[in-house]
Amino acid sequence: MSKHFASQGDLEDKEVAFEKLSDNAYAYTAEGDPNTGVIIGDEAVMVVDTQATPVMAQDVIRRIREVTDKPIKYILLSHYHAVRVFGASAYGAQEIIASRDTWDLIAERGEQDKASEIGRFPRLFRAVESIPPGLTWPTMTFKGEMTVDLGNLEVKIMQVGRGHTKGDTIAWLPEQRIMMAGDLVEYQSTPYAGDAYFREWPQTLDRLAQFNAEKMVPGRGPALKNAAEVRKALAGTRGFLTDLYTCVNNGVAAGKDLKTIYRETYDFMKPRYADWVIFDHCMPFDVSRAYDEATGHDDPRIWTAERDIEMWKALEG
Repeated sequence: MSKHFASQGDLEDKEVAFEKLSDNAYAYTAEGDPNTGVIIGDEAVMVVDTQATPVMAQDVIRRIREVTDKPIKYILLSHYHAVRVFGASAYGAQEIIASRDTWDLIAERGEQDKASEIGRFPRLFRAVESIPPGLTWPTMTFKGEMTVDLGNLEVKIMQVGRGHTKGDTIAWLPEQRIMMAGDLVEYQSTPYAGDAYFREWPQTLDRLAQFNAEKMVPGRGPALKNAAEVRKALAGTRGFLTDLYTCVNNGVAAGKDLKTIYRETYDFMKPRYADWVIFDHCMPFDVSRAYDEATGHDDPRIWTAERDIEMWKALEG
């Protein structure tokens, strides 16, 4: 392989920020690593996405304890990916909430995804031995929308459409206009789309735009602290997805093979997006999924550790 597989060359620690968005909302971010959102009510705390391992989650917990002693009662999984869910055991939460679609994806492909992501992200999973055996299972699921009261603070938990996965879930504080968007929205970071719905994701972003959020914790990238930054992140994510899928779909229509389409799409995207975090990591997975969707595979195929390597060798070897 001519490049490090996935993020195997990304081994240096990232600088963490823990930023206050309101009296009730905080963003835990680390230079393009998966973000965690924290919502604090009068009676309880909700954590949105848990980090990759219980060891990594301890740093989130430490920072939460710097601002509140209220119990961490709820965890919300924005989707099923391993880097988002396997820190869950560290929090001792009473409930782990996810969409029913996310529960179904965990059941269908959770084991394969775990093995796949551990191979892709050695730095994030270097404390892999701290993960309890088995999978992280939701204790509470919903369809469409539900509300959680943290004590004088209602959190709307919602599915607004498919995009990054079919189970994508947001947390919304309507009175404060603050959104925890998960990987539906990225900022200065490359969207990972290996399990995505390219044709639906832009419309889902349009629905998110209608919330007119004034602050946001995106899936990756720094916290968004005003409406202009939120709009920029939504537009940037949408632009990346549209550019990539258009390139791939045009290549399929012209009868080109996957490797040719990959090289042409990479060359087109690089001048526009190469400075976004994990660009080289994401591109082979993103183009592979876009090619599948453009050739009639409506639902994403399961990534396994073996499929990851085969794909990478085929496109980057």
